[in-house]
Amino acid sequence: MVNIAAMLRIPPRAVDSGGESQGADETRLDLVFAALSDPIRRRILERLDGQALLVSELAEPFEISLQGVSRHIQVLVRAGLVQQERSGRISRCSLDVGPLLDAAVWLNRYTKYWQQQFDVLASTLAEIDERRAAETARAAVSVRPAQAARPAESGRSAQPARARKRARSARRK
Repeated sequence: MVNIAAMLRIPPRAVDSGGESQGADETRLDLVFAALSDPIRRRILERLDGQALLVSELAEPFEISLQGVSRHIQVLVRAGLVQQERSGRISRCSLDVGPLLDAAVWLNRYTKYWQQQFDVLASTLAEIDERRAAETARAAVSVRPAQAARPAESGRSAQPARARKRARSARRK
């Protein structure tokens, strides 16, 4: 079997004592994020999760030509996300998660900023909840005395004030 990455002259990831240079890391990340920017390429990676597939098998669910899928696969190969091996006319693709891990490590450096934003959001939501609870408590306290003063709710009849006065004076006699 022939390794397509070698034919495309994709440099292997350096494993020497110093690691990859800063420029090579950035180039690799650029290729990975560019490859992940397309929804068809992301779906191809999802289909390759845990299994190696032929290009024709990968192309089945897509409404584009086999040549179009092959071009998407080549972008993924250049980014190092897919390993493609050929045996004659048959081309089998498999997922290489190494570049995804590199991208995840790069993204992980910025989680402290996200976490700060989540903390600010949580404290803001807690303040809003406290204000609502205080307003609800104040509203409940202010409604109770007003309700007690209403004749219909205090057990008195809904008679006009004059009729009540007449009734009181009649009782006194």
